[in-house]
Amino acid sequence: MLGAALSAANNLLFVALASAGHQVVLMYLKVFADDLAAGLASAAFVAFLSSLTSVSFTAVQYAIFSSLMKLLPKVFLGGHFGSIVDGIGYSGFFIFTALIGVRVLPLVRLAGRRLDLAEQAH
Repeated sequence: MLGAALSAANNLLFVALASAGHQVVLMYLKVFADDLAAGLASAAFVAFLSSLTSVSFTAVQYAIFSSLMKLLPKVFLGGHFGSIVDGIGYSGFFIFTALIGVRVLPLVRLAGRRLDLAEQAH
C-alpha cells in the first residue's frame, strides 16, 4: 500500500518540477522520491506475483504474469501519452496520472484482503 500511495503522490512532484522550471534541488528530490517509490512498489509487486505462482511452474507463470502486467500501459496506452500531454500539458498529465494512482489504492487493499483470506483457507 505504501509503494502504491508513494507512486501516486510522486507524480505530483512532476507537477511541481514542471511548474518550477530549472530547479536542480527539486529535480534531485524528484529522482530520490521516484526511485524510493518505484523500489517499494516493485518489491511488493514481485512478492505479490511470486505468491500467485505454483512451485511446479514458477518460471513460466512468473514470466506470463509480469508480461501481462506491462501489456496495458506499454502496448495499448504508451503511444497515446504524447497526445494527452499535447492536449492537457505536462502538469495536467501528471495530475491525471496521480488521480489514476489514487484509484488504484482501493484495488491494492482489496487484493491484500483476498490474499489474506486465501492464506487463512489453506
